[in-house]
Amino acid sequence: MKLVLVIPDGCADEPQPILKGKTPLEAAHIPHMDAVAAQGMVGEADHVPLPMPSGSDVGTMSLFGYDPLLFHTGRAPLEAAAQGITLGPEDWAVRCNLVTTHDGLMKSFTAGQIPTDVAASLLKEMQAALPANTPWEFFPGVSYRNLLIFRGAGRTAPFDKTTSTTPPHDVTDQPIAPHLPQGQGADELLRLMEWSRDFCAKHPANRARGDNAATQIWLWGQGQRPALEAFTSKYGPQGAVITAVDLLRGIGRLIGWKVIEVPGATGYLDTDYAAKGRYAIDALKNGVELMVVHVEATDEASHEGHAFEKVKALEEIDRHIVGPVHEYLKSQGEYRLLVCPDHPTFLRTKTHSHGYSPFALCGTNVPQDNATHYSEPEATRAGTRLPRGCDLMNLLVKGVKK
Repeated sequence: MKLVLVIPDGCADEPQPILKGKTPLEAAHIPHMDAVAAQGMVGEADHVPLPMPSGSDVGTMSLFGYDPLLFHTGRAPLEAAAQGITLGPEDWAVRCNLVTTHDGLMKSFTAGQIPTDVAASLLKEMQAALPANTPWEFFPGVSYRNLLIFRGAGRTAPFDKTTSTTPPHDVTDQPIAPHLPQGQGADELLRLMEWSRDFCAKHPANRARGDNAATQIWLWGQGQRPALEAFTSKYGPQGAVITAVDLLRGIGRLIGWKVIEVPGATGYLDTDYAAKGRYAIDALKNGVELMVVHVEATDEASHEGHAFEKVKALEEIDRHIVGPVHEYLKSQGEYRLLVCPDHPTFLRTKTHSHGYSPFALCGTNVPQDNATHYSEPEATRAGTRLPRGCDLMNLLVKGVKK
């Protein structure tokens, strides 16, 4: 049995006036996703429980079959696992974006997609300026996505589970003041964020980027290492994930999946969709039982408010990933194929949202439910609702019991 989950991140949305009253899923030409819907079942799953932030860390944990209400501790420790950073029992990881703010507004949560070498050089200078006995360690990642680790052995952490922070991608074009860290330890996080401004302003390679220059670090998503049961123990199949996003790599590694690196996978609109499709098929040919293919482009288009780019990204996922992978699966015997995002990301707000996401599932032991398209209205009409989104993994692994 071969199993595949394709995640068009944040693709669920609202009807758009610019798309003639259609959602991006309805407006896109996605014959292969529609075929999954027509050959199986569609429905809705809630991957972001209301008490929790509507982030990809929460939604992805649910999609992978783990109840975030039980297992989620924060986004940053998942990304630390992706980078192979070991967290001790008293350590905390904090996500460290490089961002661009002007006149108190969040102009770019990516600092204009800052080059990785410039970001790494900036963080290296910041680390060198900290005292020798500092508990803080900067870990450069890719572009604006970096980490700050608090080493807690023998120390009291400045913050705890009540500390409140906001993802910068939820603040695009908004005043930053209402979204700064609050609660226990907020003063320390704010001090570091303010302290970083001078380094950004003086760094030659950063300054040369003009309006796209990073102006500061933004700290958020703090947490400690979660205790996740191995996927094989919980569900059975050996899994693997293709993604350009560290938090998915991190969850994958924490549950024992293989992380498959794909050249040209950028985590942005220019990602190599076809390469992701090819690598997924190759992995299935070489013994992977459960293949997860994640694409960030749809989410990025929403964060930037670009409806037509979101439609285009959906069409690329359909053409280069869902289509070829489905054809391969059908040639191999028993299989199941699931398409589902981790959460809605609304073009209107440019942010992640709570709410149900549409899914389409087809293959062995999946009944047809008369759906004809993969879209939000069709999923609502079909009537299958999973209030616990983590239950969707059981449908993929076990099929639908008659």
